[in-house]
Amino acid sequence: MSPQIVFGLGVLMIGGAWLSFEYVLAKWYPRYRFDEQTAALNLLPYQNTRLGIRMEVAACIYGHVQDFPGGVKIYRSGIFSSGPTLTITSEPNPGQSDQFSPQLLANWETWGDLHDIPEYRYDPSPIEGRNAAMIWQGQGPGLLITAHIISPAYIVRADCSTGGSDISLYKQACEESLRAIMVAGPPTVRASPSGPLRLEPVGR
Repeated sequence: MSPQIVFGLGVLMIGGAWLSFEYVLAKWYPRYRFDEQTAALNLLPYQNTRLGIRMEVAACIYGHVQDFPGGVKIYRSGIFSSGPTLTITSEPNPGQSDQFSPQLLANWETWGDLHDIPEYRYDPSPIEGRNAAMIWQGQGPGLLITAHIISPAYIVRADCSTGGSDISLYKQACEESLRAIMVAGPPTVRASPSGPLRLEPVGR
């Protein structure tokens, strides 16, 4: 076989391999990535009567469950870097108030500016009918997202760390998991649009 023929066959083989590689990148990988992310964000039920919580946890976080006094740690180990971690602590509410104090909310709101914390963001929106606040802040290469939730029976803090890989995916997983926390206790008292107070049940 002449060198020209060998060279030509080599060019054809390399070209065919390259076309196959491009096909995988353009057709197969986006679909694979979409299915992987969909599965990762699938919410799985979790309940802990000791802490007074019921929630749904993203599948990419829900791996190992480790109980400790006053709390629980839910995490999935990464292969080449730290994976996402959800740590929840709960304590009885001695004052039985269903609202965080305005001073505490103001402290959370200004904490990032006072201490120059990167990527700090504060959102005092309710979570599952309870008075709550969520805080985002930089943590190494990733993010730490914290939810503070109060009911007349419990005061709950949930810290969700994205870890150092696939931060965008794990950020969404943390946010959806934290916003699904339901805290046990008597109904929260709220003011209706017309002014008088009314009781609202908690849950979906």
